Amino acid sequence: MGKKAAIVACATVAAAAAAGAAAAAARCTRRRRTGAAEEGWSESDGKWERAAEMVKELEEKCGTPVWKLRQVAEAMVVEMHAGLASDGGSKLKMLISYVDSLPTGDEKGLYYALDLGGTNFRILRVHLGGKEKGIIKREYEEVSIPPHLMTGSSNELFDFIAMALAKFVATEGEDSHLYPGRQRELGFTFSFPVRQSSIASGTLIKWTKGFSIEDAVGEDVVSELSKAMERVGLDMRVAALVNDTIGTMAGGRYNDPDVVAAVILGTGTNAAYVEQIHAIPKWHGPLPKSGEMVINTEWGNFQSPHLPLTEYDKTLDDESLNPGEQAYEKLISGMYLGEIVRIALLRMAEESALFGDIPLKLKIPFILRTPDMSAMHHDTSPDLTVVGKKLSDVLEISDTSLRTRKVVVDLCNIVATRAARLAAAGIFGILKKLGRDTLRDGEKQRSVIALDGGLFEHYAKFRNCVEATLRELLGPEVAENTVIVLSNDGSGIGAALLAASHSQYLETE
Repeated sequence: MGKKAAIVACATVAAAAAAGAAAAAARCTRRRRTGAAEEGWSESDGKWERAAEMVKELEEKCGTPVWKLRQVAEAMVVEMHAGLASDGGSKLKMLISYVDSLPTGDEKGLYYALDLGGTNFRILRVHLGGKEKGIIKREYEEVSIPPHLMTGSSNELFDFIAMALAKFVATEGEDSHLYPGRQRELGFTFSFPVRQSSIASGTLIKWTKGFSIEDAVGEDVVSELSKAMERVGLDMRVAALVNDTIGTMAGGRYNDPDVVAAVILGTGTNAAYVEQIHAIPKWHGPLPKSGEMVINTEWGNFQSPHLPLTEYDKTLDDESLNPGEQAYEKLISGMYLGEIVRIALLRMAEESALFGDIPLKLKIPFILRTPDMSAMHHDTSPDLTVVGKKLSDVLEISDTSLRTRKVVVDLCNIVATRAARLAAAGIFGILKKLGRDTLRDGEKQRSVIALDGGLFEHYAKFRNCVEATLRELLGPEVAENTVIVLSNDGSGIGAALLAASHSQYLETE
């Protein structure tokens, strides 16, 4: 596949003229309203009066005027500086990734990736053909981890993974061959908390997602995998240990040399970007040849008094597994948007009897998922049929009136709009930190953001609002040269590309 084809979609945060950008931003922030009389808000019925009042209150508290978004971006920049100065200096961890050379597109050869982040893991094989041919071939296999291995011993888990790797390597075809005398090389995406100490080493801090293997905590996960591969007779070197955001950065840069940052907007959220080494006071290692280092911001934990929070956000945080943590993520990521809408609907049901009796299903946390919210938000049918069906199927609320359905759509719109505009403010903050939020001496520098994640890819109104808001913050001249590209599968292809850009054989080629 050619590199151009590898860019799944490209949203130029640019093309619109200033008037178009303003109109798009206005559309993004405007709540879906019809006349008050038509919706029935003016009726004396107290139920509707209270419901209308609650919607209005929520809209005001979720407000994201441009001046507020600029405050959020400024606060993000301050926290980025603090996190780069010292570990623990900020709510933003600003983790050093040890990735100091990103793919250029010149990489050639056969590389592997292992993506371990849940109850399944993926193994990929990628054949790279340099600038002319790009990614010639990609193959992958998905393997389920037996439940007993998720709570067993470190050796048992890594031996199982190494055996699967060895079987996959054995399927190499005639067209997949290594240069004589060379070791196979692997990029390892490990989506659990690790304390990284080099490009290919990191100790496990703790397990999440249902794993609990005591003897692996505190161990170097690369060393554990390498020993297991040795035990099964597989000669393979782990060239890079990465997370999915760094992988997205690598995949983006492979396709476009102007990629300066990568953002994940999916179930969770994160961002990584390329920083100048002299701007990282906490870096005490040798200066990399590139003079650059990819920084993993872990921006989900960003907090600021400028973030527009509501009582519903406080309820969500109090009832979460990590109260007081991941404030930004809880406002903008797919894991939580549907839940905020559920909490707001439950409060409305209690205070305005919006649905008559309080629906029992509405009391179940996380029963309303963000894909359900998106489907309701995108309903264009005259009587909002999709909204009615979702309320019936998911929450067992049947026979809803059109007025009730419109309230639900309003809530979805308010929550999604706040999320999208705050996400855009974060992206603007990174561009600001890099000095790419303004024209330098009239010079137009192209800035590309590689974006991955189902929320951005599949929730069209959210995506359109992110793009419109970024245009609004940048202004027409800078926006003309700022591009968002959808960069899929950073955790897979990106890891293989990082194995290539950190190959032990680079000097010999």
